[in-house]
Amino acid sequence: MLELTKKVLKKVSFDAFLFQKELYKALKWITDAEEVKKFREWCIVEFGATYPVIIKKAFDSKKLALEKR
Repeated sequence: MLELTKKVLKKVSFDAFLFQKELYKALKWITDAEEVKKFREWCIVEFGATYPVIIKKAFDSKKLALEKR
């Protein structure tokens, strides 16, 4: 499922709103902390120059959600 998410993010990366929407959607179903870490690193490499604020905000909110468990 993660590979499909990566493909979707690449396809919607032309639009900030769509990118953010799909990133948050992906983070809802990823529950493993290690998988989140790897996904975050991939996002930074692929889109860090284009959407650094969106990526930071999305993963910060995911981090908070994981800590509340």
